[in-house]
Amino acid sequence: MTDQLMTIREMCDTYEVTPRTLRFYEAKELIFPIREGQKRLFTRRDRARLKLILRGKRFGFSLEEIRQLLDLYDMGDQQQTQLARTYDVAKERLAVMESQRDELNEAIEELREQLDWGDKMLASLKTEKKAAE
Repeated sequence: MTDQLMTIREMCDTYEVTPRTLRFYEAKELIFPIREGQKRLFTRRDRARLKLILRGKRFGFSLEEIRQLLDLYDMGDQQQTQLARTYDVAKERLAVMESQRDELNEAIEELREQLDWGDKMLASLKTEKKAAE
């Protein structure tokens, strides 16, 4: 898979995405396959961009953020601007994810406490019922 072109089916199989996903990313100008009639052929650059798109989505970046970061690649400064901006966006996203994790941990702990209370209440009601019989 060095410099060869890949079909949409090969892209889907390799990256576990649907043809619809690839067409959507193309419509959003995130990837730019070569068009031969109805056929789409994906270059090495398209594959690299798709990997970055999928990674960005997994990290919770918006498609607009991803597009802006990808667009910085061609600035001619050896990707310095792209790397710096990606680093800043990633740090911001990490802070958000950590905050969400902390909130989720608190909610989990609170739910555990409620379940413990519920267990005690149910056990108490069963004990009262048996005593009444």
